[in-house]
Amino acid sequence: MTTSSAVVVGTGIIGIATAYYLAKTHGMTRITLIDRGQPMAFTSAQSGENYRNWWPHPAMVAFTNRSIDLLEEIARDSGNRINMNRRGYALATRSDNIDPLVTQLHDGLGSRADELIRFHRAASSDTYAPFVAPDWEGVPDGVDIVQNRALIQERFPGYDPEVQTVIHIRRGGDISGQQLGMYMLDFLKSVGVKRIIGDVTDIACDDGYTTTVAGPDGDVTLRSDYLINAAGPFAGRIADMLDVTLPVYNTFQQKIAFEDREGAIPRTMPFSIDLDGQQIAWTAEEREMLLEDPEFAWLAQDMPGAIHCRPDGGDAGKWVKLGWAYNEKPEQASTTLPLDDNFPDIVLRGASRLNPALTKYIGQLPRAMHHYGGWYTMTEENWPLIGAMGPPGAFMNCALSGFGTMAACAAGELCAALVCDAEVPDYAAGFSLDRYDDPDLMDVLRASSKGVL
Repeated sequence: MTTSSAVVVGTGIIGIATAYYLAKTHGMTRITLIDRGQPMAFTSAQSGENYRNWWPHPAMVAFTNRSIDLLEEIARDSGNRINMNRRGYALATRSDNIDPLVTQLHDGLGSRADELIRFHRAASSDTYAPFVAPDWEGVPDGVDIVQNRALIQERFPGYDPEVQTVIHIRRGGDISGQQLGMYMLDFLKSVGVKRIIGDVTDIACDDGYTTTVAGPDGDVTLRSDYLINAAGPFAGRIADMLDVTLPVYNTFQQKIAFEDREGAIPRTMPFSIDLDGQQIAWTAEEREMLLEDPEFAWLAQDMPGAIHCRPDGGDAGKWVKLGWAYNEKPEQASTTLPLDDNFPDIVLRGASRLNPALTKYIGQLPRAMHHYGGWYTMTEENWPLIGAMGPPGAFMNCALSGFGTMAACAAGELCAALVCDAEVPDYAAGFSLDRYDDPDLMDVLRASSKGVL
């Protein structure tokens, strides 16, 4: 058993998962977790809590498949404490020309694409497995592509009847991210891992690392062999303390959740994404007023696709979640979240296009509606940064914009293996800073990042 020590900066799900696999897989328990507040209370608290294995590049497919393997292992070992279900991701479009999407699927699935992609063009299909139950075991893998309106309406009765194609990613669903974090923290506590609340103000590198933390009772100094930067939207600031510049930026994205008292969304509906761009359905008077105001005119113009909706709280619950990551403006992350009071109405109107029954809430969202948001920390190509970070013994596990919960297990496992100089999977090299020295790979990644998700 190693006697090495590590400091992990950040107790979101990524920092917790890194510590978990350091301790569980490699026996490193001299770990101190540092954060300015309680675990899972900042970015991780704003997670959509969804997971999927579809990406337009095989490395990301392998990475998220591994993470889902580990999530299933935890679900199995914990009696499904993490509330895992697997109804999939349903991507809807009003077009029957989906050649670019099929190309992405083939790129991501590689040699198994023909085996895993199933087309359904008739009004009924015995090979399109149902998704009424929330089961995560014994569920098909791969992708079902449905291109018959009668079959779409049968399986997705709440959808806009103009939808012509549904791409149903079967290895996907949702979990409780908070329960995942608590499960890991319970284990870490049992093996003696420590946690400190405070702000990291300085990191010195000299035969190890000296980390200074400004805590509620004054400064605390920690010595460690390893320093792991899992600081989420503040990862760039932590790297700066070691004279390392990370190629990351932050955007702020918002969501809402509310009690679906009208039963607008079927409880068995998969996580659903409307791929099509749209113009929000304002009244003529509202649109004219928006166009006259330079600050809000963009709301009356073309909006991007990828608005999403899903039931929340399980089959017996009543809440729904809506999100629309249309903001692309890079911003300096702060602990004060810049929520836009107009967002609930914007996202509700947008989501009503795929799920028309939501229109009954326009102008009358429940008072208990929860409006929240978090920082997406990302690279230009939207791949994570996991690996060595500058001086020997410094590592990073960051830039998992919007997919931190689903990728946390594989990200934590990979970072822990790199820290302990253990065997790593083939996808490891692509997540390191070394990828920026490979122009051919970067061209591919930039192109793949322009996909629908």
